[in-house]
Amino acid sequence: MMRAEDIAASPDFRPLASLRGVPFDLRYAGANNFAGRDLYGALDCAWLRREAAAGLEQAAAWLAAQRPGWRILVLDALRPQRVQEAIWADIAGTWMEHYFAPPERGSIHSFGMAVDVTLIDAQGREADMGSGFDEMTPASHPALHAQHLASGVLTEAQVRARQWLHEAMTQGGFHGIPTEWWHFDHGERERVRREWPRIY
Repeated sequence: MMRAEDIAASPDFRPLASLRGVPFDLRYAGANNFAGRDLYGALDCAWLRREAAAGLEQAAAWLAAQRPGWRILVLDALRPQRVQEAIWADIAGTWMEHYFAPPERGSIHSFGMAVDVTLIDAQGREADMGSGFDEMTPASHPALHAQHLASGVLTEAQVRARQWLHEAMTQGGFHGIPTEWWHFDHGERERVRREWPRIY
């Protein structure tokens, strides 16, 4: 376990500001999120473990080569365990708990090895992904793309945008999950939990 306040002194972590070609706008550090309030307060959460940071730079470089002018925008990175616990206290017992890791298992975000991301187009606008960041509805589930295309919930352009994001992140060693188009883990979850310190 490592305190979030000690991250800056650790060589195992990099600030998001140091990542080449990767802008960030941490939504939990303001009110533009599912809770409608700042969830991080005085905590500096603009960090990733160096392995995930390198992977994100690689993903961004691949995207820039394939789609000039397009960038990956980071919406969330390190999420300390104490924040995860506070979120869980608010949403436990509600339908939203299916979208958050319970504190006893913990989130890969709390190791600095997960990111929430979207795309910015060549004009600097966020891409239309068909649902918003942290929109906890079936429309956000990549596992349901075929169904949503068939029913008209998502357009082909929206699914293509998600596929571009997924392909870029895959190039950086990340893998997505079935229920959130924006969430990507770097590394195998159980190995991360076993080998690296959780940030509290």
